Amino acid sequence: MSSRIRLLLSIGIPVLLIIVIVGVFLLQQRAASPGKQTTQQTVTALPSQCASLGKSTPQQLTSFSLALDWTPNTNHTGIYVAMAQNWYRSEGIDLHLLPYSASVSPDVLVSNGKADAGISFTEGIVTDAAVGQPVVSIAAIIQHNTSALVTLASSGLTRPRDLDGKAYGGFGAPYEQSVVSLVIQKDGGKGQFRNVTLSVDAMDALESHRIDFVWVYEGWEVIQAQLQGVKLNIFPITSYGIPDYYTPNIITSPSEIKQKPDLLRKFMLATACGYEYARTHPQQAAQMLIAGAPAGTFSNAGLVYASQDYLSSRYADPGRKWGMQEAAAWHNYPQFIIDSGGVTDASGKAVHSMNFDALYTNEFLP
Repeated sequence: MSSRIRLLLSIGIPVLLIIVIVGVFLLQQRAASPGKQTTQQTVTALPSQCASLGKSTPQQLTSFSLALDWTPNTNHTGIYVAMAQNWYRSEGIDLHLLPYSASVSPDVLVSNGKADAGISFTEGIVTDAAVGQPVVSIAAIIQHNTSALVTLASSGLTRPRDLDGKAYGGFGAPYEQSVVSLVIQKDGGKGQFRNVTLSVDAMDALESHRIDFVWVYEGWEVIQAQLQGVKLNIFPITSYGIPDYYTPNIITSPSEIKQKPDLLRKFMLATACGYEYARTHPQQAAQMLIAGAPAGTFSNAGLVYASQDYLSSRYADPGRKWGMQEAAAWHNYPQFIIDSGGVTDASGKAVHSMNFDALYTNEFLP
């Protein structure tokens, strides 16, 4: 046998063996993969604290109620993921979701001890503190603000300064005036507009030309409009002078923090793992949300999947744990709405200062 042949064999045989071994491995992996997705997904690439969840369920479960701020949507996906994976039960929690009610807010339920936790917003948390019914944010569901003023593309209102003198579809909150005015002024306008408090869906009012512009979330209403073929002009509020802030938030009460800290830590571990999963598995997470929500909640599954694609990467910044909150977000925007005169105490007097650091805590995040 020539030296050349021996050389070729010494190289070729190991390479051939490697190809065979890799091929067998890939065939085994394909055979082991399910042909159809189910709501009980295999959890991968999650923080180490999440790896042990779902392995067993304690015999004794503690009831825990969470008040939703709206009908189930992609802001809530991590919660539905944790429920689908039995992560709350693994932590000894029997979770009860209290459905949204127009007559009583999650903040009221939480501050009065009718719910252990709830979903709320920075503006509401500041207002609660001002009237002496404080709640505490224990997690930021989305890391950066995703709201915007929008107009119909056909309206010709292509930038915020065009909104001077136009009709804004409002929700009756005192801080809206200051936010909208500043957005217009930052683009060179006077900040003067007509505030029309809506009694119908904001996007319906916009599309029927009852108003000229409205304040919505890019992760839901804007995507919904796009899927329906409605073209919009979009003005993100944080691009026009409004300080970035967290919305929505998970809240609890000071008394709950004092009396049930261990239970809150268990609740937040399961919840954080749910959102961490949703960050990297948007399609599977959306499927769990659809499957877990009450029948008839979603008339358009495509909207849920598209919204989840948008939000999953926005639950937290790359390399950062979900839920973390920083002082800047809890000082700058709350100070802005206080300075605007949009926050009053129980007697109706304007509030000029507040202990912003008491409005939030990261101590229950895993």
